[in-house]
Amino acid sequence: MTSFLFTAGEELAFSCGPPWVSALVAEGAAGAFSSSPRSQPSITISVEDARTPFRVAGWKQLSRGAWHRSGALVAENVCATGFDMHLACGEDRAEFTFRWRPPVRERAARLALRSRFHLLARAALIQYPALWWAGTRGRVPLHASACTSGTSTSLVTGPSGVGRSTLIMAEVAAGGRSTGDNLAVSDGTTVWGLVEPLRVTGIEGRRMPHGRREISLGNRCDSLVPTCLAVLDRSSTGQPSIYTCSDQVAARALIANTYMAGELRRYWAFAASCAAGTGIGPAHPPLTDVAFGHAHRLPCFLVRLGAPGSPLLATMIDEERVGAWL
Repeated sequence: MTSFLFTAGEELAFSCGPPWVSALVAEGAAGAFSSSPRSQPSITISVEDARTPFRVAGWKQLSRGAWHRSGALVAENVCATGFDMHLACGEDRAEFTFRWRPPVRERAARLALRSRFHLLARAALIQYPALWWAGTRGRVPLHASACTSGTSTSLVTGPSGVGRSTLIMAEVAAGGRSTGDNLAVSDGTTVWGLVEPLRVTGIEGRRMPHGRREISLGNRCDSLVPTCLAVLDRSSTGQPSIYTCSDQVAARALIANTYMAGELRRYWAFAASCAAGTGIGPAHPPLTDVAFGHAHRLPCFLVRLGAPGSPLLATMIDEERVGAWL
């Protein structure tokens, strides 16, 4: 059975043989899989039951554990998940095929570090393929979320652990909409969300690393066009505050937060291998250009978050009231 998912601006068709892999990926899709596509899928992902290696006789070695030929790529143990990958691309579609062939260490990690393994496997099987193919269309990954808040649509970025996910959850609970939790892609104007669960502390839900729990994000939207850029920081006094900041400061924060994000730590090598093996897309996404494109075009704010119960972005960055906070 094939399921469909619209994520990172791409229509994805997913089919899977092993039931345990289907369940793992369904968790990561946070209830967004559907039985019919919205449009022609641009990415197909198949997870096969086969345990035999992909044939690479006569292929040229690209790097350790990776080979390519005629625009196709085979890579072993992708992102240290135990899955081998075959990638072939047409003019308007990427076809990923995976087989579970784990070395001993990855087999043990699946059992001993279950939550960590789930995050890595979701990334390798769904998120990274979607991010990479979106990159061939001129979109780059960002460790950011776009959300509506009052009369503004904020592109919100901050380092891991600062409280961005909690803020997004509060905005959505207050009637806002968001493209997602941690990751998105953008061309410098529009932001498309990467579908994933919301991971925050202090709630009931599936246990994940760093003391967080997973829940589905309500009121999710596919894409938004931001009207401002909000860089989050944590207040040392417990009192919220907001300041205008330069486009240089905002762009630097957006770039740095993206490179520091644990969710993308293995992505850069994945994307470079796909580009080098297929000859399609950039070897490195033009992250700097996109970040400065947003920062040059939008008003930029440094938002210091206070204690729980602090004003929402709807209050702090409302276009009619922002002057009272400066």
